[in-house]
Amino acid sequence: MKTGQDVQNCVTGQRIDQRAFRNTLGHYASGVTIIAGHDGLEPIGFTCQSFYSVSMDPPLISFSVMLTSTTYPRIRDTGRFSVNVLSDTQQEISNQFARKGTDKWAGIDWNPTRNRNPVIADTLMWLDCDLHSEYEAGDHYIVVGQVNEMSPAEWHTRDPLLFFKGKYRQLHEPTH
Repeated sequence: MKTGQDVQNCVTGQRIDQRAFRNTLGHYASGVTIIAGHDGLEPIGFTCQSFYSVSMDPPLISFSVMLTSTTYPRIRDTGRFSVNVLSDTQQEISNQFARKGTDKWAGIDWNPTRNRNPVIADTLMWLDCDLHSEYEAGDHYIVVGQVNEMSPAEWHTRDPLLFFKGKYRQLHEPTH
């Protein structure tokens, strides 16, 4: 058992190094999503790892996005968005939507929800949401969406695309 003396770099009022903070948080595995919308002219979207459920009643989810995002304000203006949870076969889609200044939708097969938000083919699951609320927190927005449509629970039986310690990862069944 470790004692309190074994714990290093506790918050002591000193400024936390941003790279060290990012590296430490990288030890938390996350799924990978594409947050998408349609502005009436074209589909828009970006890669996002900061996604989670908030409430069952009403059904609310949340994601975080940098204040400097050029895509999110266009989605915000529509008042609605979709969340596409990527499967383990969609690493290239994640990379494509993470790039700036490119056509993120080039070669992407998608269909619209009833609200016209893009659902990317072969995603693990998807949600269609109305923008519920938004909060500024540091260098990010925390966005809350109310779910109004979603894929069936067994939409696809693939495994999720995961991100851990700065790399894409996949689930592996334990060997006994």
